[in-house]
Amino acid sequence: MKPMTQRLGLYALALAAALSVAGCSTPKTLYAWGGYQDSLYQSLKGDGKSSPEQQIQGLEEGLQTMASKGASAPPGYYAHLGLLYLQTGRTDQSATAWQKEKSLFPESAKYMDFLLNNMKKNGG
Repeated sequence: MKPMTQRLGLYALALAAALSVAGCSTPKTLYAWGGYQDSLYQSLKGDGKSSPEQQIQGLEEGLQTMASKGASAPPGYYAHLGLLYLQTGRTDQSATAWQKEKSLFPESAKYMDFLLNNMKKNGG
């Protein structure tokens, strides 16, 4: 009977070791956030510390970094970039960013269409 309990003990030990190693591995995230969260916070805060141009530059650099790492932009990234483009008068880039958001995240289609139609109505 003793060899059976030893085998069970070894199995339990091996299982515990495997679980502890699996728990230490870093999971791959679905999206790369880059400076998106900071940019969004600065934009909503509106304290003037970061101009729309500076935020655009940061988000565009973030996209380049994501592309070099094979990562994806999170939901809202292109939508926010489009709003920043609109603030700086770059309506063509704004529309392109919103179309990109819509293609990547179909659940955003109604809102992106609303923004696009609103921009067209207002001469954009």
